[in-house]
Amino acid sequence: MLPTTEDHKTEFKQSFTDDVIIALVAFANAKGGKVYIGMRDSGKVCGVTIGKEAQQTWLNEIKQKTEPSIIPDIDVIDVDGKQVVVLSVQEYPVKPVSTKGRYYVRQANSNHLMTAFEISNSILQTKNSSWDYYPCPGKTLSDIDIEKVKKVMRVIAKRNDRFNITDPMEFLRKYELIDDQNRISNGCYLMFCKDINILTTIQMGHFASEIVIKDDYIVDSDIIEQVDEVMQFIRKHINKALIIVDTQTQNIQRWDYPLDALREIVLNMIVHRDYRAKSESTIKIFADHILFYNPGQLPDSITIEQLRQNNYVSKPYNKQIAKIFKEMGEIERFGTGVKRVYDMFIDYGLPKPEWILTADGLVVTVFATPSTEDVTENVTENVTENPIGGAVKGDTENVTEKISTENVTENVTENVTENPIEGAVKGDAGNVTENVTEKISTEKSTEKSTEKNTEKNTEKNATSGQVSGQVSGQVSGQVSGQVTDQVFATLSCFGAKSLTLKEIQEKIKIVSRRYVREAIVSPMVHSGLIAMTQPDSPKSPTQ
Repeated sequence: MLPTTEDHKTEFKQSFTDDVIIALVAFANAKGGKVYIGMRDSGKVCGVTIGKEAQQTWLNEIKQKTEPSIIPDIDVIDVDGKQVVVLSVQEYPVKPVSTKGRYYVRQANSNHLMTAFEISNSILQTKNSSWDYYPCPGKTLSDIDIEKVKKVMRVIAKRNDRFNITDPMEFLRKYELIDDQNRISNGCYLMFCKDINILTTIQMGHFASEIVIKDDYIVDSDIIEQVDEVMQFIRKHINKALIIVDTQTQNIQRWDYPLDALREIVLNMIVHRDYRAKSESTIKIFADHILFYNPGQLPDSITIEQLRQNNYVSKPYNKQIAKIFKEMGEIERFGTGVKRVYDMFIDYGLPKPEWILTADGLVVTVFATPSTEDVTENVTENVTENPIGGAVKGDTENVTEKISTENVTENVTENVTENPIEGAVKGDAGNVTENVTEKISTEKSTEKSTEKNTEKNTEKNATSGQVSGQVSGQVSGQVSGQVTDQVFATLSCFGAKSLTLKEIQEKIKIVSRRYVREAIVSPMVHSGLIAMTQPDSPKSPTQ
């Protein structure tokens, strides 16, 4: 049965021309494929007339016009009195194959003219090697730090009882990081360089908008140290909510994103980057998403969908680097990282990351749960003079609109609040329980904080994070950092009536019901801030 559409292994041609040879070359440089001659692009059979001599002429022409020479299998199919000639080639073992001095590779349903990078990668893959194994031009042992080598050896030895190498030079030779002439490999230089390395540059920025940058940092150290440096910058500019609940032995701590998933993305950037590319890796941190860009294409014909489904054979871009990272335990298993990232974001109640393949690299975008309020940076200058526009009494109809954390500072010191919320619920407050005692604080990760006068600003503006008044009871204390705006928004939703989970979700405008239930509502129930209307049926749909 004939195919009806073109794909990564199928091409339709009405007649035999040079385009047929180009398609065969592209298939040979990819995963193989078939050219159907006598079919229109639409998949409709138009037929072609060919005899035995013509068949041999075609095969000879293909042989003469390809280097190394390829000779496809040929088959003739009769369809309602019309002939269709099928030319088939397998993936060629020695790549790349060319025609008239040009190299093509099949991508989706088209034949792509290969770039110089793709040609060189194809040659390396044929040799079961990669660029990082080759000697680094102009670099010697004097350009690497042996102490860094020893550090990696200690990490590997701690994980692997059978690792018994104690001499750094023996280690370098065993892992082919130096050759018999003591020339260091590209991978060796990237992992153990002494000084600044322009090949490894990663540009990072914290953005207020697409054109306004609040903080930037360039990492140009060795690629092993880069992992922690990049994660430190990310933690500095994303938020962490710390909810201290009296009824639990451990605090509830939640970052904007799952850190393990972010680290997996960073590791993939560093290990699979094309270090020969002119462009640099970049990370852009915005209020509600982070964008990661990395130069380098996916190997062979692996698609984004195959990455998502974990349906592909892993071929590390830099095999030597990947091997060392795996020995260190930074990479668990080849070919599973992308799926783990997806699973971690789903389990965290966040949208799936977006993976987009561009002309020269890969872009990954991760999203935080949309906040209910816009939070500004400087509480000390723009704090609400009247955090709650009035007192809520009796039926709590007039809940103030100013309970949001709209002007909460970004750089408040940790643990600025001792007892942010305490008091008793008064009046008819629906299902809000009596005798509420809760401590809620947040901390902004400040490993490299540039604001050294935070404590002074916080003391000076003691009222800047203070919420006072009565919202179904007395709510007082200070709010530090950009925290739990969802918690406060949730509290403000309750008047004298009870709300279902769906109604809470709609009011605070958060997409993920699981996130609302597990990260917001459940902790509030456990701490006594709110109570179930049907405590004996916690999973009731009318709860």
